[in-house]
Amino acid sequence: MSEEVFEGDKYKNFTATTTIENSGNLLMILVASSSSGTIKVADTANTIVNTMSVSAGTPYPMPCKWRGTLTITVTGTLDATVFYKK
Repeated sequence: MSEEVFEGDKYKNFTATTTIENSGNLLMILVASSSSGTIKVADTANTIVNTMSVSAGTPYPMPCKWRGTLTITVTGTLDATVFYKK
């Protein structure tokens, strides 16, 4: 069985709520550090991943497409990087 492989060509480090303009393919969020950190991922029309607690040193695969603006809402303290493809 053949599987599509996604390779990201873009990334953005963030420590607070962030946005990425225009549609794209979300691949993963890697959390480098966290102290009671949570994230919520949404595009212009829908919630992709509702609020979840995150742990330091953890990759969170999220292979999906987003439409419009991607918003990653942060509460607590964390340092993370989102990987995506345009």
